[in-house]
Amino acid sequence: MTDTTTTALLDHAADLIRQADSLIVAAGAGIGVDSGLPDFRGNEGFWRAYPALGAARIAFTTAASPATFRENPKLAWGFYGHRLNLYRDTVPHNGFALLKSWGEQMPHGYHVFTSNVDGQFQKAGFDAGRVHECHGSIHHLQCLAPCSDAIWEAKEFTPEVDAEKCRLTNEPPRCPHCGGLARPNILMFGDWGWVEKRSARQAERLERWLDKVEHPVVVELGAGTAIPSVRLFSQEVIRHSGRLVRINPREPDVPTRNDVGLAAGALDGLAAIAARL
Repeated sequence: MTDTTTTALLDHAADLIRQADSLIVAAGAGIGVDSGLPDFRGNEGFWRAYPALGAARIAFTTAASPATFRENPKLAWGFYGHRLNLYRDTVPHNGFALLKSWGEQMPHGYHVFTSNVDGQFQKAGFDAGRVHECHGSIHHLQCLAPCSDAIWEAKEFTPEVDAEKCRLTNEPPRCPHCGGLARPNILMFGDWGWVEKRSARQAERLERWLDKVEHPVVVELGAGTAIPSVRLFSQEVIRHSGRLVRINPREPDVPTRNDVGLAAGALDGLAAIAARL
């Protein structure tokens, strides 16, 4: 990241952050790559992370579905249990600390919008009341049925997983209300049973905060076009009063010349901007 064009882009990004009265962090799966997390780019990437599912030709959209919890709960919880353990063990990279420090220095602070379910922002010290997880959280559970709209923390459940077979070897969590199978409180594929009240409350807090800010900057990281939830949110914000800094190694294009697109990984892009602040 040393050529003249990139230097100008980095200077522009730093200026946008300096001029903003608030920071919106919009994050997709790519932000976690520098912490060692997989981003499941297509089935081939998914199967590299989960060879047993690759051998059985089980697609990500199949593994990540309520139907698999009903039909093969040991496999479904093998996949999600492995992910839960992985996210519990992962240390967020230094880019999270940079974002948090920028946001804390702004008059209206920060808010996070993320499609990630891994809880890495909270683990990095971000205020949980300023994080909107639009697809839910693996650290929370709900009834598979569901028998009610109850959501509870997963901290009492420690998955034991046979990684070679992608199968849970201990007992899966149960709903404390009906005794039925519990599942992660995550929006899955083909999912009509997701209990969204936790995410809806987060969305309401974000909307109330957005009503107060005047010149937000959206720093978007690792959000692709295949599942465009984060990109759509970013572009909705800047349609009103904000500006966008998009950091993405493969899809860095931005909607206007007033915005900045950096073809970089999350940590490299954030560190390069930080060097100018």
